Amino acid sequence: MANIRKIIEEKKIIAVLTIDNAKDAVPVANALKAGGVTAIELTLRTPAALEAIRRIRGEVEGVTVAAGTVLKPEQVKQVVEAGADFAVSPGINPRVVKAAQDAGLFFGPGIMTPSEIEMALELDCTLLKFFPAGTTGGLKHLNAMAAPYKHLGVKFIPLGGITCANVKEILSDKLIAGVGGSWLAKPDVINSGNFAEIERLAREVTEVIKG
Repeated sequence: MANIRKIIEEKKIIAVLTIDNAKDAVPVANALKAGGVTAIELTLRTPAALEAIRRIRGEVEGVTVAAGTVLKPEQVKQVVEAGADFAVSPGINPRVVKAAQDAGLFFGPGIMTPSEIEMALELDCTLLKFFPAGTTGGLKHLNAMAAPYKHLGVKFIPLGGITCANVKEILSDKLIAGVGGSWLAKPDVINSGNFAEIERLAREVTEVIKG
């Protein structure tokens, strides 16, 4: 499981997707991969999510696949069976974290307060989702909030308010392991079948990060 943190730090950006139709999963993943983005989070917000994970895992090589919005312990078993490499949630539910640990699934719970960071640390989680980042003060807030915990090796994946314009600045912060990018493949773009636009956005952010 320790390898997942290293993978995220290397890939730097995770495309966050909400898939309405499983048939779009592989074309979206291929478009993102072609643009240089090879980490994908499929949120469990639609009935198609688990099948989307299965299809990407089975048909697209070289992509790390996460399950997002994992809110219940029973969902842990479902995403493991679907083939997810790791999972995240918008908040922190000790029952879900424990279920993931029992299943051997790397899990990043969501936090936005010091109390939630301490709860996560108590559960042996040191890679945390910072959500919603854009409306809670961004990096300034995170650095102030996380200052007492830096010596414990905790790192964060912010989601919300991340754009191509600010991604490089955010990634330069030592607290950041990687970022979530929900703008890379928005539902309306996926549903319209505009995979060329998804590839363009992926390539754009990849070039910004490398530049």
